[in-house]
Amino acid sequence: MNLSGILVVAQPEWQAQVVAGLQALEGVEVHQVEAETGRIVVVQEAEDINAEVAALRRIKALPHVMMAEMVYHYVADDERSYEMPAELQEQEEGIEGGIDRVGFNASQKQQAVPAFLNS
Repeated sequence: MNLSGILVVAQPEWQAQVVAGLQALEGVEVHQVEAETGRIVVVQEAEDINAEVAALRRIKALPHVMMAEMVYHYVADDERSYEMPAELQEQEEGIEGGIDRVGFNASQKQQAVPAFLNS
């Protein structure tokens, strides 16, 4: 069994619809909703890493979801061996180099984040 902590962001005016969509997904529980910023914290339970990544893709595909990223991951005892999904490899490579590695300067970093998330 895999557990994931996922941060989901929706524009505040669409947050209720996004929460309803999340609650309709199997294995997903909404734990925190921040109305002012559109941030939603969910916990997802999946059978294995492949199901976990597939479920994260379903969350990202929900209408009005601006962003959904796994911020925590727990794997219960699992003796099976898995290849790391390409999507997670890309995220890991991006984290190692940091945002400056892709050529953003300080003003671009500020612009890259929607204004309502900077509060």
